[in-house]
Amino acid sequence: MINHQRIVKRLKLHAMSKRKTQSHTPDTDNPAWTVEDLAKARPAGEVLGQLFSPERTQSLLTPRGRPKAEITKVRVGMRLSPEVIAHFKASGDGWQTRIDAALRQFIAEHPGS
Repeated sequence: MINHQRIVKRLKLHAMSKRKTQSHTPDTDNPAWTVEDLAKARPAGEVLGQLFSPERTQSLLTPRGRPKAEITKVRVGMRLSPEVIAHFKASGDGWQTRIDAALRQFIAEHPGS
């Protein structure tokens, strides 16, 4: 007996997995840029001020996300004893930062070690 639902599901999955081909029909609303168009193009920072208010322009040009830290940390993988991890994790979130602080304190108390 043929399971039609299974066949239909396989056909749908196969159809979804195929890469869609790019349309070769030119888009009249958005034509391809010519060399002249590219030569006339200007950075958004120059043009947005003519289209929007200064406040809106600034908000559009401000990078999103958290600002970069002045001093970035280095990612390392290290093995610590279970007691050390349990101690720092017991006090909640930020346990890795507290380990960093403890190590910094050790360095300050033991210069040249």
